[in-house]
Amino acid sequence: MIKKFYNFANSWTGTIIIVLLVIFFVVQAFVIPSGSMKRSMLIGDHLFVKKFAYGIPTPHIPWLEVPVLPDFNGNGHLFEGERPKRGDIVVFRYPLNEKTHFVKRCVAVGGDMITIKDKVLYLKPHEGNEYVKANYPQESIIDMGGTLWVKNPYMHQFPGIQIDENVTQGALYPEQIFNYPPVQIDEDFYFMMGDNRDHSNDSRFWGPVPYRLVEGTPWFIYFSWDKNYEIRWDRIGKTVDTVVNNAEYINPKEPLD
Repeated sequence: MIKKFYNFANSWTGTIIIVLLVIFFVVQAFVIPSGSMKRSMLIGDHLFVKKFAYGIPTPHIPWLEVPVLPDFNGNGHLFEGERPKRGDIVVFRYPLNEKTHFVKRCVAVGGDMITIKDKVLYLKPHEGNEYVKANYPQESIIDMGGTLWVKNPYMHQFPGIQIDENVTQGALYPEQIFNYPPVQIDEDFYFMMGDNRDHSNDSRFWGPVPYRLVEGTPWFIYFSWDKNYEIRWDRIGKTVDTVVNNAEYINPKEPLD
């Protein structure tokens, strides 16, 4: 039996099938194409996406992005799993073009409310006031009419989240960057924002992302180079959690625009 599998795995057919199974269900290569996650994740970061982080998404043929199987469960997944949590970096299909993958940070989950005032993000977790008191720094908690909101709930935790001081209110920039009306997130939907807050095409412009489009989470960086094709040796082999959670990997000289 083992010999038969070995011979199969060493054949062209076996190799292709095994590679496809890995891509479908385990990991998939992904390259950061834009600066929407600077300075957490950089253009030129090549990484593997953990496909099973939030269940097993319905497999698609790589590059063509054609579904291999029907969406049996109506939620984009062969098997359901954990849902994205607040603060997770998530890879998902762009709601306006499902053949394109985006990577953003989940800032709100179903039942939460969010609003933006003067480029400041405010979050009202659905768990209520006591949860807010127990899980967020006192200096970040704002009382709005007896309801507790959290001001910039992720900036104290993730040093890569940046605001570009050069982006000021005016005709050149959309209003959603500066002000966003209060909205409650539907169940099984997730409000996604780039860490490079003023240079990100995200849920502020096209709405929350349904679980149906969630593909996985970045796992580790296997290669990285900058626009001059110089290799970023300090990022290679690091898990994404290590890179985005530690200030030592955040280069303040990395331009945001």
